[in-house]
Amino acid sequence: MEKVLIVDDHEGVREALTVLFEIEGIPALAVDSPAAALRVIRSQPIGVVVQDMNFSRNATSGEEGVALFKSIRAHDPHLPVLLMTAWTSLETAVRLVKEGAQDYLAKPWNDAQMVRCIRDLLDVRGRLSSGRTVAAEDKDVVHASRAMSDVLHLAHQVAVSDVPVLISGPNGVGKEKIADVIQRHSNRGRQPYVKVNAGAIPAELLESELFGAEAGAFTGAQKRRIGHFETAHRGTLFLDEIGNLSSSGQMKLLRVLQSGEFQRLGSSQTIEVDTRIISATNEDLRQLVQDGRFRQDLYFRLNVIELYIPPLRDRVEDIEPLARYFLGKYQSGKAVDFSADALEALNHHPWDGNVRELENCIRRATVLAKGSLINESDLFLSGTIVLSEEDRQQQAHIERALRQAGGQVAQAARELGVSRQALYRKMDKYGISVERTVRDDS
Repeated sequence: MEKVLIVDDHEGVREALTVLFEIEGIPALAVDSPAAALRVIRSQPIGVVVQDMNFSRNATSGEEGVALFKSIRAHDPHLPVLLMTAWTSLETAVRLVKEGAQDYLAKPWNDAQMVRCIRDLLDVRGRLSSGRTVAAEDKDVVHASRAMSDVLHLAHQVAVSDVPVLISGPNGVGKEKIADVIQRHSNRGRQPYVKVNAGAIPAELLESELFGAEAGAFTGAQKRRIGHFETAHRGTLFLDEIGNLSSSGQMKLLRVLQSGEFQRLGSSQTIEVDTRIISATNEDLRQLVQDGRFRQDLYFRLNVIELYIPPLRDRVEDIEPLARYFLGKYQSGKAVDFSADALEALNHHPWDGNVRELENCIRRATVLAKGSLINESDLFLSGTIVLSEEDRQQQAHIERALRQAGGQVAQAARELGVSRQALYRKMDKYGISVERTVRDDS
């Protein structure tokens, strides 16, 4: 096993980490300066570097850590680097993770978390050294565009780390599929994978949903409830629609992300969890932070790596392969291909509902097609779906709820008294687009 190199100017930190790794059977050595670290890296095999962000008295900017990290990358681009940071250098550490550092841990660190992280990074280093790299393709994400290839490449790259990932993009682009790719190719791929619509959980139920509750903790709690964080221990928790999380929910989530600890509702026992967080949003979280609607410290915790998925209209190359994939998926036995005019129409449609809208369009067309070809008229892209009077009333009711909710599907679903999935099905049936509905209202 290659050694872990500890780089920190505080003797107490160096001794504490050296003893910790020695107890865990991980060979380590420690130095007190960037210059000494670079001499060691150039002279002997190192598997992981654990480096501080500041090395001079009164230094707090983290720029010394940046310089060391860049020197390490110049010498060995594949050497894993784990950053140790105080709150004052957190933003700099996050920037370095986006530039290739494997992860960061805040001081004071949690021993168990530190050891798990080091073991994972040593395993990654071993696989890279032996040539066993992660596959460059993923057959579950149909695409032909460079934009989606870049998204998938970064998804595979960050999968082997435990850093939090924020997946952003408009509704219907496939954010959950990218989360699935990250989980499947991570070191936690065989561990629990829990998916939660964070924005759809009422504020009063959030704590019990995420962290669990003891019997009798609140009215109706007749037995102990295990929360999502505990269920996802050693695995991954996917928090969808994170931008809709209430302010109290943001505070409670931040607390467990900072400490890795929580208490079930109605209990004084502290529970430690090792849970990776992948979150997704169709909101502009930076703007929400500026507007005071989303905590900046939580934003930094969640957005260590951001994967942005562009709308389908910005990656036209993906439309035909996706359409053919959905045709095969929903083939009714009649339609086996698209006519030239259908393909032309598909490529020029704005797809405000993105991949979800395209899928439902093709699914509907396989039912309506009268021959072996799907024609432009079978697609109903002009929105000329024939609706009954009752259907039109339902359509107007849903559109009104969406406008009142500012386009937030989860909120509109709550107002309508249906699940988010049921609302999406109704929107597909009546040809309702969130973007069009909100735009028409403005």
